[in-house]
Amino acid sequence: MAHGAAAPVHGGVVQTAADLSFELVASSDGANIYIQDHGKDADASRFEGKLTVLNGADKLEATLKPAGANKLEAKGVTLSKGAKAVAVLTTNGKKSITVRFTVK
Repeated sequence: MAHGAAAPVHGGVVQTAADLSFELVASSDGANIYIQDHGKDADASRFEGKLTVLNGADKLEATLKPAGANKLEAKGVTLSKGAKAVAVLTTNGKKSITVRFTVK
């Protein structure tokens, strides 16, 4: 089976890093990242981190916190079309994962 970004499940933008798929999705009060491991939901409670969003010259940062199942939540950021987002995550095993997104 070929590796690469999976199809979006929640209508967001999907990127792959460290053999995991990360889907960035705008929410009413920020952004969510859904994590999958080879097509299966990964346990979001194993991750913590920060989401940085660049909308043109504006830079917003928010803490990513587990929000149930395979979802991490970042409040207070806005994902506009063309925005660039970088999630820097740390697993509970202290492994660092960086995921870069461009909002379509």
